[in-house]
Amino acid sequence: MTGTTPTGNRKRRLRDRLPVRLRQHWKPVGALAVGLAVMVAFLGDVRISPYVTSASRAEADTITEDIPGTVDLYDASVAHSIQLTYQQTDFDKMMKEFKEDGTKDWIKADLVVDGVYLNDVGIRLKGNSTLMSLRGDQAKQGKQARQGDAEAGPQGRAAGQQGREGQADQDGQGGRGGGRGGGMVQYDLSAEKPEELPWLVKIDEYVEGRAYQGEREISLRPGANGQVPLNEALSLSLTDTSGQKAERYAFTSVEVNDRPAATRLMVENPDTDYADDSNAVLYKARAGGDFSYQGDDPSEYEGAFKQLNKKGSQDLEPVMKLIKWVEDASDEEFARYLDQYVDVESLAAYVATQNLLLNFDDMAGPGKNYLLRYDLDTKKFSVLGWDYNLTFSGDATAGPGDSTGMGGGRPGDGEGGDGQQPSGVPEGVPEGLPEGAEIPQGGPGGADGEGQERGGPGGGAAEHPLKTRFLESDAFDEVYLAAYQRLYQEFYASGTAAKEVKAIAGQARAAGAGSGELDTAVSQLTGTVTDRAAALAKDEQVTG
Repeated sequence: MTGTTPTGNRKRRLRDRLPVRLRQHWKPVGALAVGLAVMVAFLGDVRISPYVTSASRAEADTITEDIPGTVDLYDASVAHSIQLTYQQTDFDKMMKEFKEDGTKDWIKADLVVDGVYLNDVGIRLKGNSTLMSLRGDQAKQGKQARQGDAEAGPQGRAAGQQGREGQADQDGQGGRGGGRGGGMVQYDLSAEKPEELPWLVKIDEYVEGRAYQGEREISLRPGANGQVPLNEALSLSLTDTSGQKAERYAFTSVEVNDRPAATRLMVENPDTDYADDSNAVLYKARAGGDFSYQGDDPSEYEGAFKQLNKKGSQDLEPVMKLIKWVEDASDEEFARYLDQYVDVESLAAYVATQNLLLNFDDMAGPGKNYLLRYDLDTKKFSVLGWDYNLTFSGDATAGPGDSTGMGGGRPGDGEGGDGQQPSGVPEGVPEGLPEGAEIPQGGPGGADGEGQERGGPGGGAAEHPLKTRFLESDAFDEVYLAAYQRLYQEFYASGTAAKEVKAIAGQARAAGAGSGELDTAVSQLTGTVTDRAAALAKDEQVTG
């Protein structure tokens, strides 16, 4: 009859409405559902950490378009040029956000490098304390210092005046602290002079898989024209001649949006391809992190280390194991088994190099400027240096047992090993933090702002457990001194450092940096190198 429903349809069972295949396998599906319910009920608040167990060496982030260019990007024998063009509105927005909250976002730009055009590269500001003048932080600090003088009374004002006079003396030496020609430069940066800003140029930020001569990133270092960082170029050159890994560099003229050209130092930025081979994983230490064990969850270490390559096939587990071992090992275990975790000769060379170059900001410094390279064949780590803008600062007479940076010297083994500030550091700067150092946002101790007293063996900004324990262990005296003596011969006794200063100065002048200010900087750096060589030549430990 019309308007009626057949009895079979009206009473159709629920199971009959399900697909035939699901009805046939309902028991396994039901068991899975029950199992998931139990897991949610009992494990709902438990963090499950993913681990990568693959031993693959494949690089997930491959280059698909490599632009060859016309001349080698880092060929120091030719003149280089860089032009950047961007929308002014993008730049203004980027600067506004940086001044308000310190964020350093990417903006699109067109790049012409040595005559080769690349559209839509990414550029962003690079640095921490070097960018303070852009945010007005220096003026704020000056106001706070004046308020502190007023509150401190006559004694405080006298100390403050002494510190300012000391800083004025250093400023009279080209703005460089300690040792004539080192880092610690306070740059007067301005949004009105973008050609002088420290930039990171990323070739593949908006065009995936693109590179220029195999490079994905180019760093334009702080300092322009007469303030180009000669000390950094010298440090990179000496490190490279010793056979250690060092970023390539060259001087270049830089134009931004038709502004006048400025002479800059461009440096290879450690990125995905910096390992140069397929059998190593690179981990870059972050300024806001530390070398302390945080448990077995890899995500807890993302604020301390950035994995640069082999993402997806390797993870942070080797770094976690190294940190835990260094933290837990007794002195005897450290001396006996270090070579099972670390390439000891490589570590000795790294530590000796930082001392010889008077690097105030090495792996134990506030910027934590180092990389860990994990060899997938030997299962051992080596330490790579980078960011040498605070080299040739401090006491030129420091020996192999003296501290030239943020801790790491042998306590009591010399004038620099007592934990005090190195010579040339302005008074009033917190212990262990040079004025102009790359201090992470949030305070001297890192992004969390807890200062130098942060937790445990790796918490302080004034030391690095691996470096400190290596230097304090008598078991490694021989290998360390052997590396130190060899590198002293290569750097100073051979005259290489003095020759390189002249060569680097010539490269800077050829790129357009010729000025009285540059001549003064060259003279100061030459003096530092001369003083360093003379002091080391008198040290029997060094000469053997």
